[in-house]
Amino acid sequence: MSSIAFIGLGNMGGPMAANLVKAGNTVRAFDLSEAACQAARDAGCSIAGSAAEAADGADVVFSMLPSGAIVESVYLGDSGLLSQLPTSTLIIDSSTISAESARTVWAAASDRGIRMIDAPVSGGVAAATAGTLTFICGGREADIDAARPVLEAMGKNVLRAGDSGAGQVAKICNNMLLAVHMIGTAEALALGDAHGVDPAALSEIMLASSGRNWSLEVYNPWPGVMENAPASKEYQGGFMVDLMHKDLGLALDAAQAEGASTPMGALARSLYALHRRAGNGRLDFSSIQSMLRES
Repeated sequence: MSSIAFIGLGNMGGPMAANLVKAGNTVRAFDLSEAACQAARDAGCSIAGSAAEAADGADVVFSMLPSGAIVESVYLGDSGLLSQLPTSTLIIDSSTISAESARTVWAAASDRGIRMIDAPVSGGVAAATAGTLTFICGGREADIDAARPVLEAMGKNVLRAGDSGAGQVAKICNNMLLAVHMIGTAEALALGDAHGVDPAALSEIMLASSGRNWSLEVYNPWPGVMENAPASKEYQGGFMVDLMHKDLGLALDAAQAEGASTPMGALARSLYALHRRAGNGRLDFSSIQSMLRES
């Protein structure tokens, strides 16, 4: 059991903090959203008035934030958390940000003798709630091993991709593939529907065939086919289009930095940009189905 500061209580962070409490940890949380703070309070967290207050006296500082700029603002600078944390602290950042940002914060932490890993997640809101996330970690092996008891309270897999920043690279590769197969799944279902094939029947056929993929198996984008998927809840409560668009941007930036070719990733980002511009940014990313269904 640990004393944990949890910073960032969004769709993913909120249930993750709740699972840490269920595992017997003491969790002091902070978020700018009062509604998110109240949900965390109801789940057994104590609520701090600032990130600094949350981190005061914590064994582990855990962050789940929406951008690299915010992560850097929380940790760096004269008023950042690194200026106040003792060297015994372990920092786990599960935000999805660029590898460059992750390495920048890690280097500053390392200079102060503070352990830090990047540990972005895969699995979505359902896995965050169920405590079955996959943590994709970058950092020293010893630091990742030290983080395992905390991570295993929220997930079923703790995987090391490499040194600092490698977790972020692996995560954006995974999310680029996720976007591509979600778009392909939605496109196939729309084509079948246009020819009068029931999307539920077509989904069952593709699940038993070579087109099987995670979007079909866990996160079907067609409304009514999968009861608990966001598609059957008016595309609410999942992984937002805004965040998928951001992650695809990170993937393209990473590709450009190394001169890598990612034509499918570039097309996926363009399609999500169109979908987002139409006012769908806060819907679940599987709502790309609605754009393909209408076209």
